[in-house]
Amino acid sequence: MSNQSIWVFDSLCVLCDGGVQYTLKHEKTDSIRFVTIQSQEGRNLAVTHGIDPDDPVTFLFIENGKALEKSDAILALARHLNGPARLILLTRCLPRRFRDIGYDLLARNRYRLFGKRDACILPTAANRHRFSL
Repeated sequence: MSNQSIWVFDSLCVLCDGGVQYTLKHEKTDSIRFVTIQSQEGRNLAVTHGIDPDDPVTFLFIENGKALEKSDAILALARHLNGPARLILLTRCLPRRFRDIGYDLLARNRYRLFGKRDACILPTAANRHRFSL
């Protein structure tokens, strides 16, 4: 499990939860561990990497010991997936600052556009071992 990638996400965010559910259905291998930013582990990882866990402006994707955020995190995550989400990889030819402008716009408005949950998501029994809640 030490070579698993870690996705630190906001489990109160409906968009983020949808991304996790999509990933569970379309990942190439079971190589991602999901950590909610609301968990102690998630809070610690967020703070370590300069993200306010009470007001996250990005998610973290940690791969091979390197923490990625914003559009770089999305590109890293997409490399683990099959299906239409792989089309996101086409944006890697754009300069990061342009990709991050789009990411920031969506991240700032995610609750307004997609909604916010009152409680963290609960994984299925089959996936529970891959989550830190």
